[in-house]
Amino acid sequence: MEHVLEFFRKGGIIIYPLLLCSIIALAIVIEKWLSLRRKKVIIPEIVSVIDNIKGPGDIGLALSICEKHKGPFANIIRVGLESRDLPKEEIKEALNDQGRQEVHSLEKGLIILETIAGIAPLLGLLGTVIGILKVFNVISVVGVGQATAMAGGISEALITTIVGLSIGIPAVVGLNFFTNKAETLVLKIEKYSSALLKKVTAFQVSEKKESKSNAI
Repeated sequence: MEHVLEFFRKGGIIIYPLLLCSIIALAIVIEKWLSLRRKKVIIPEIVSVIDNIKGPGDIGLALSICEKHKGPFANIIRVGLESRDLPKEEIKEALNDQGRQEVHSLEKGLIILETIAGIAPLLGLLGTVIGILKVFNVISVVGVGQATAMAGGISEALITTIVGLSIGIPAVVGLNFFTNKAETLVLKIEKYSSALLKKVTAFQVSEKKESKSNAI
């Protein structure tokens, strides 16, 4: 533990924003790992309800199940069910509007992770420049023969570079992984919302036919 503390102490002032970046990035990665699990987003109970909707009489049960659950998928399907009496284009627009809001919630935090992936290596580079500047300041005072005097600046230059890259590289990997996962979930939600739209509009057509036949 003492060696670790000594390692970071030698990193200079830039090590503190780098440590903050690492904590934030780790928190985002854990949160997205938990929140983007497929069964947590694409709730099996709601999928089953969509598959088993056979007529307008099943809409009430579907709505009650959607209201029991929270999350992007439940919210989008609920909007589609609540808009069932509107024309097809208006239902589609309502689904798209709600979908845009829910996609934002799925991708929440990824912008911050992207920022950390970009600035961590730059902070490491800044620390490198500061460390090298310290080395030149020492050289200007004591000359090039005092290796011990220059060691502090060299350590700072190397440590900040190492830490910056150690944060930036995993952050990029995490960003790409969770962005791809969010996009996959969005496609799944679109698939089920399209299936719901087809069923709801089919109910409207059948109801119109029934009303015409009753009128005759």
